[in-house]
Amino acid sequence: MADVFEEETEQTVSLNEYLDEVEDQELEADLVLGGDEGKECTYAKGYMKRQAIFSCLTCTPDGNAGVCTACSLSCHDGHEIIELWTKRKFRCDCGNSKFGEFYCKLLASKDIENEENSYNHNFKGKYCTCGCPYPDPDVEEQVEMIQCCMCEDWFHEEHLGLDSTNKIPRDEEGEPLYEDLICHMCSPICSFLTLYPKTIFASHQQPDSATPSKDKGVQTAPSASESGSGSGSSTVAENGTSELLTTDPAVPDNNSKSVGDEKPVACVLGVDLLTAELTSEEKSQSMFLVKNWREVLCKCEKCSDFYVKKGISFLVDKEDSIAEYEKIAKQKRDEKMQQQEGAELNFLNNLGHVEKMEILSGIADMKDEIRSFLQSFDGSKPITSDDIHQVFDNLKKRRRMD
Repeated sequence: MADVFEEETEQTVSLNEYLDEVEDQELEADLVLGGDEGKECTYAKGYMKRQAIFSCLTCTPDGNAGVCTACSLSCHDGHEIIELWTKRKFRCDCGNSKFGEFYCKLLASKDIENEENSYNHNFKGKYCTCGCPYPDPDVEEQVEMIQCCMCEDWFHEEHLGLDSTNKIPRDEEGEPLYEDLICHMCSPICSFLTLYPKTIFASHQQPDSATPSKDKGVQTAPSASESGSGSGSSTVAENGTSELLTTDPAVPDNNSKSVGDEKPVACVLGVDLLTAELTSEEKSQSMFLVKNWREVLCKCEKCSDFYVKKGISFLVDKEDSIAEYEKIAKQKRDEKMQQQEGAELNFLNNLGHVEKMEILSGIADMKDEIRSFLQSFDGSKPITSDDIHQVFDNLKKRRRMD
């Protein structure tokens, strides 16, 4: 029997699929970069609350340095670059002592080292407790990973230490019902969250006792304006576990007035977190939290001191969240598009009548030709280079006739 060879065909996509993919990629890039156009090194801005960071393994193979968007483009073009998405409280390392004799092309004068920067194995291109790269060249289909909002590492679902009572909250279609993850490695330091209403946990799941919910969609933690009033008191039981005595401790009582920077005088929880002992610290379980859960956290003086001591003050900083970062990025994207439209309009207004009419006529011809092409083209079929050439050939013929 003769051998049968299957011809490898070039992967093709429909025109609509291609346009949707381009738009999605542009939006994703803007969201990750936070609206940073990559023209200036961010070093002068200090330890930014959140920014896109890259690791250059060509210059720092030990994975102990990170560079901003502009430096990744200008100083490390052609190098082995790892995209780290975003990192909090990070200052660009490009050209400091970790890079040897290599100097930053955009800003040569920098400190020897950024002592407040923190690094994990992501900077070496490794993720999760398994230390696998992403994308993983050893597997055909990449496995989705989830980022912890505390340590900012990424984890495979199977490596989050989940059991049958604490699974990733998803709806019937597999879409996530949570906004933030606190991994099992970081959950002990956040055990105080179990003192808050169960509604801050997706599907009302608390680490100690999971209660499934039939609600669909991303749930939202109740705010003070939505929940009414409550006593906000709690106590510490004999076994050291803080017992909640109110249905909604996130709401201060009538005596809890705010002063200065809006920190309540009375603690919402009624517990000194610095001295309280929580039995949940003995068991590390991943936490899945709903939208706006940070707004529920108490900001009284004692709780704020606790956040500082534990190094987690960023939890009560609204601008630290990825959701807020992306919101700001979208605003910058919209402003940029409006500026571009304004610049195009100003350019046309400064032209003479003849030049303006020629440009507008050319744009109209291009739109008409593309519209005609789209109307006659089967959107379910792949677009070829011959189709593109035909569009421009038709444009040339139309210009000659004019």
